Amino acid sequence: MTADNASSAIGAANPTPERVVDSPKVWTTLITNTDYLSGLLTLDYSLKLAGSKYPLVALYTESFPKEGHDALDARGIPKKSIPYLLPKTAKDFTNDPRFYDCWSKLTPFSLVEYERVVQLDSDMLCLQNMDELMDIPLDAPSAAGKGPRVFAASHACVCNPLKKPHYPRDWIPENCAFTSQHGEPEKAQVEGAPSTAGLAMPNGGLQVVNPSADAYDMISNAMSSEATSSYEFSDQSLLGDVFNGRWVGIPYIYNALKTLRWKGVHDAIWRDDKVKNVHYILAPKPWDETNEDKKKEGRDESNQWWWDINDKRLAEEQKKGIKDGF
Repeated sequence: MTADNASSAIGAANPTPERVVDSPKVWTTLITNTDYLSGLLTLDYSLKLAGSKYPLVALYTESFPKEGHDALDARGIPKKSIPYLLPKTAKDFTNDPRFYDCWSKLTPFSLVEYERVVQLDSDMLCLQNMDELMDIPLDAPSAAGKGPRVFAASHACVCNPLKKPHYPRDWIPENCAFTSQHGEPEKAQVEGAPSTAGLAMPNGGLQVVNPSADAYDMISNAMSSEATSSYEFSDQSLLGDVFNGRWVGIPYIYNALKTLRWKGVHDAIWRDDKVKNVHYILAPKPWDETNEDKKKEGRDESNQWWWDINDKRLAEEQKKGIKDGF
């Protein structure tokens, strides 16, 4: 690969590689519409509440509307415009339209203006400081995406607890990396399963990245290949394929999928007091709940954690005169 090729790939995903904040290390999150905006605002607030030293940068696409920009600006949340990424060969995600947006979550690999980027989904909630993610040892950009520690992430849960019929047949508990940790629950709080465990697929909700032109070029090449037609879970399928066995598995506590807590899924390793970052995968999201929903028996208890912090955010914003409904 030549420097020109790498520059071309970077330019397609990051046309203006300039920092929007002074910090060389940042959290980022993707936003394409206002459906997830309340989630983003509460994520930002929760990071600050937990005492993070690093800013959250909102990566927005062209579809993000003016009222969304106004909401970010009112709260002083830095933002950066990025192109909407799609592979050359389209995959039909009719059953899960959210996966069309997920390709753009590969953008952090191209943000070469930063030393470290930790990409977070907007439907996450930080419960404890996790700044240590900014210092996890990873390959330097000079490794050109060929080293053993290209990025860090926690595993995808492949149990399919909701028994979605369109999910792959091998998405069963026996093939889940988290299942392999059931016998050592205390170890699971501090160590992730090896990246080769289970089906060897990272969850794309949290990615710890040292941006690299060469690593992004490998991603860009994959996006241009026919392989994407077989990637059932867009970005995370691609990462698991391109960097197979060359990423670092980190503990579930940094990307604690709410379903892991469910009885019979991975409650064997889940510890409420150890979780640092909850990921509210699947619908409905906490902010979609009504007051009646909040009274329902059997409601996911973790949703209340989001509401407790969201209510604090709204109270503080009201004192500042911010009353935009988000």
